[in-house]
Amino acid sequence: MTHLPVAEPTDVRRAAAGLVRADRRPFAVVLGLNALAALAGLAGPWLLGRIVDEVRGGGGVDAVDRMALAILLCSLAQLLLARWARYVGHRFGERTLARVRERYVDRALALPASVVERAGTGDLTTRGTADVTAVGTTLRDAGPELLVNAVQALFLIGAVFVLDPLLGLVGVLGLTPAWVVLRWYLRRARAAYLAEGAANSGVAESLAATVSGARTVEAFGLAERRVETNRAALEVSRRTRFRTLFLRSVFFPAVDVSYVLPVAGVLLLGGVLHAHGSASLGAVVSCAVYLQQLAGPLDEVLMRVEQLQAGAASFARVEGLAGAPRAAADGSAVPADDRIDVSGVRYAYDRGGEVLRGVDLTVRPGERLAVVGPSGAGKTTLSRLLAGVDAPTEGSVTVGGVPVVALGPERLRRQVVLVTQEHHVFLGTVRDNLLIAEPAATDDALWAALAAVGAEGWVRELPGGLGAELGAKEHAHATDGSQAQQLALARVVLADPHTLILDEATALLDPTTARHTEQALAAVLKGRTVIAIAHRLHTAHDADRVAVMEGGLLTELGTHDELVAAGGAYAALWGSWHGEPSAGY
Repeated sequence: MTHLPVAEPTDVRRAAAGLVRADRRPFAVVLGLNALAALAGLAGPWLLGRIVDEVRGGGGVDAVDRMALAILLCSLAQLLLARWARYVGHRFGERTLARVRERYVDRALALPASVVERAGTGDLTTRGTADVTAVGTTLRDAGPELLVNAVQALFLIGAVFVLDPLLGLVGVLGLTPAWVVLRWYLRRARAAYLAEGAANSGVAESLAATVSGARTVEAFGLAERRVETNRAALEVSRRTRFRTLFLRSVFFPAVDVSYVLPVAGVLLLGGVLHAHGSASLGAVVSCAVYLQQLAGPLDEVLMRVEQLQAGAASFARVEGLAGAPRAAADGSAVPADDRIDVSGVRYAYDRGGEVLRGVDLTVRPGERLAVVGPSGAGKTTLSRLLAGVDAPTEGSVTVGGVPVVALGPERLRRQVVLVTQEHHVFLGTVRDNLLIAEPAATDDALWAALAAVGAEGWVRELPGGLGAELGAKEHAHATDGSQAQQLALARVVLADPHTLILDEATALLDPTTARHTEQALAAVLKGRTVIAIAHRLHTAHDADRVAVMEGGLLTELGTHDELVAAGGAYAALWGSWHGEPSAGY
């Protein structure tokens, strides 16, 4: 499996700055409101110190009442400004999250099919769900709260320095242990949270593979092996989660203890300074209250820093798709014709030996070519290269002189389409499922495509016809295997490619469904170039030419009669199959 990339910290910071620039005015409003709220909060402790000094100086009740009323009004102003700042900040976060989601979907859809297959859908799904959700929580909650409390903390520390620089210095030095613990935590947090995210992707991929291959697991008695595989993935996830839990269990208690030190230091030094007449009692009380209040926003800041580390790790995984390979864009290169040329093609998967070892082949427009050979000969790999799903390790696969992998998705689907026995019905209406192939198609064109593959009848019987919902949800129509394949073939009709590559589209179907599908295929194949990966030799018998593959090499090429007469590998396969009709290849 090839893992999808993870963005570097500099890339994450650049992406975050870009999101802020995209909504800079609300962001500036959030900062301004937070600053005003912090200023309003500074008045309370300062006025409290004034009250102490006023009482010690023999001031009257009226002065105390006036300052108490001022404290009340400033507290109310702080509350209203802070609530307004959070409201604006949350709206900013939701808009930003929408941009992150949209960009993630665009990037995911731009990934080549080969990248998705090698990375595994579990990783892609986890990034698009858990990681995007974590980024959203960070943007909506952690970001605004971090701004609010960071501004308040800075203003509180500044206020202490204004009242008495020496007491301010003592207060800042008292926060040194918290700074040391924070540095210790930050050096370890990113790697730990990235490892936790990767482990979660591993669990999702393992479970998805088990569920999607449930029939195979049952048929081959692999249940215990799959259970062990899933347990191993869960154990890795547990260890990574315990690692982040350990970091938090050290970080938070150490920080909590650190809050007491600045207040204690200011009270001790303030008492000495007051005894020597260097500081008023009101100033000492105000500084102590400021530093006591600092515990609240500073605690929030540090908690949000912890959340920010998890969010940043998730953001790095989400933003990592920017560094993944992208499907070719639809450029100016236009195939001169529909001829397909395979020249000196070699291909090897990431883990394993060479599958194709120098294949040369030309497929003429309108030709029906059957590719046969034993299991493992490289037939399916060749079909993926012909369809542009994978790129050859060496050599080239071109259509009309243009490399297939250089064609963008829109142009590629007009040239070559790979049809397998696996078809997907998307959640949505029948119309939605068909418009994927041709967004501009009219309803008349959709009905014509359905009629061509024999699906018009059952679709018209659905409540709503083209507007009928498909899928497993309530009140939706659950399609069977035959209907799913008919929808897939209707999409092929709408895409109208010149070349169809069939990787035994009916091999896994029951006989009745296979007959229906073959009838639909016959309508789709008219007038097109057809390359059939043949596991049953009757397909080869009806083809214009037959290509025989063995051990990753193209060993024979000719008509059925020519190859039978040659007495080679194909003749042996044909003789075996003709003598034992149950055999398949």
